[in-house]
Amino acid sequence: APPKPPAAKLPDHPAYQQIMAVFAAGDGPLRARGVCEAMDLEITPSNVNNVRLKLKRLVERRILTEAEQGLFTQPQP
Repeated sequence: APPKPPAAKLPDHPAYQQIMAVFAAGDGPLRARGVCEAMDLEITPSNVNNVRLKLKRLVERRILTEAEQGLFTQPQP
């Protein structure tokens, strides 16, 4: 059997763990604003943009997927 690709590594920052906890507790795709709400962050453009950038980084690492523009979810096993 071919070797499995290494597990994607979560960036070493507490915000990423918080984001993953939101998806672990959630039941479906979320937008950056919804993630902010779940993390009890104030809904400001800068907070939403910062979370969106982190979500995009998690997509690049294949930890999350972007189901459609701006809608993030965990990949289905």
